[in-house]
Amino acid sequence: MKQIIALSSTLLTLALPAIADTPMTAEEFDAFVTGQTLYFGSSGQPYGAEEYLPNRQVRWSFMDGQCKDGYWYEEADLICFLYEDTPDPQCWSFFKTDTGLRALFENDPANTTLYEVNRSEQPMVCLGPEVGV
Repeated sequence: MKQIIALSSTLLTLALPAIADTPMTAEEFDAFVTGQTLYFGSSGQPYGAEEYLPNRQVRWSFMDGQCKDGYWYEEADLICFLYEDTPDPQCWSFFKTDTGLRALFENDPANTTLYEVNRSEQPMVCLGPEVGV
């Protein structure tokens, strides 16, 4: 009987991180990001930055100075983004951690994971369209 109680206790302890690791709701996400520019990394490398504007508007860059505008919305408990040059939504689960956001790309079978490496209230610097000679 003691073994069953110990096993149950161990299983409950192992399950707690999964229970506590619930995705943010749209309301939580909106309150956490609006008015901020978040810089994301993946696998120890810079990945991109996103400026979160009022009314769920966003501006994304892969850190190359080229920006694309879009917006986000909630669908099936995911935060989905539509950008001006991409007709298909990109849906993510966002998790609040001790160090910022962690994002899991739900459209990707490999589940790309991004994590917040920095944040600022300053807008991103976006270069204008490429101009030829």
